[in-house]
Order: sequence, then C-alpha cells, then structure tokens
Amino acid sequence: MTAAGTSTVTCPGCGSVLAAVDPGAPPRPDASASCARLFEVTLRGLREEAPADPAAAAVLRLADGAYAAQHPDAGDPGRSADAAETLVTHFGLVPGLRRPGVWRTTIADVAADLDVVDLPALVRSWARSVAEDCAGATQG
Repeated sequence: MTAAGTSTVTCPGCGSVLAAVDPGAPPRPDASASCARLFEVTLRGLREEAPADPAAAAVLRLADGAYAAQHPDAGDPGRSADAAETLVTHFGLVPGLRRPGVWRTTIADVAADLDVVDLPALVRSWARSVAEDCAGATQG
C-alpha cells in the first residue's frame, strides 16, 4: 500500500510498479492488468489516428513492438523474441538478443512524461531503449 492507501502491483513483464486496477485477466499472461490498461490508455489517440496517418501508424508499430518485447506471451513464446529482433533491426543495432533483468524504460515512463514530451518522441525513445536492452547495447 502507498501512503495514500492505494495498493500497487509490479508488472511481471516490464517490472513497472503501478497503482492496482480492478483485477481481471490481462490481455497478455506476462503483464499486470494495470500495465496492460496503462498501455491501452496511453496509446488510445495513436490507435485512433493510425488508420488515416502513416506516421502515427509507424509510431504505433514501435509501441506495440516495445510492449510485446517486454511482455512475453507464454502461449506464443516467439512473439516477444520476434518483436525484440524487429526493434533491434529497426534501430540498426547488432543482434545479440537477450532479456535484460531490468528494463531501462517502460510504458510507465512514457505515460509519466506525456505532460512534457509529445507521445511519438516518447515512443521512439522507449522503443530504442528496449532495442538496446535486448541487444545488450548501452546508450551512447
């Protein structure tokens, strides 16, 4: 419990500590309901714009890839690895795929910075961070 009496939950996929939402089955087995909901709410506008805006669609693909890489699906174990490999390739990093113990950036970081940075820039930064984490690279 936090000081305000709100309980928290740690996402088993990305490790984000978030306020607990109504329990229920998250869309992915390795994501907390809170994390899945935050992802959905944060990207709602991009999802609405994507069908008519190729730039928004491209950013949305990066977001979906970053989230999938951080939240492996036990029912489809290759999905997370494929997403990570796609991100690593997109950013021109040398493949050396691994799952880091701690992710440097998650959807929680994206959502927390929305009031000061625009969403496409945040998503690109998050996706690059995930790619670097998966490639074993360090930010330079």
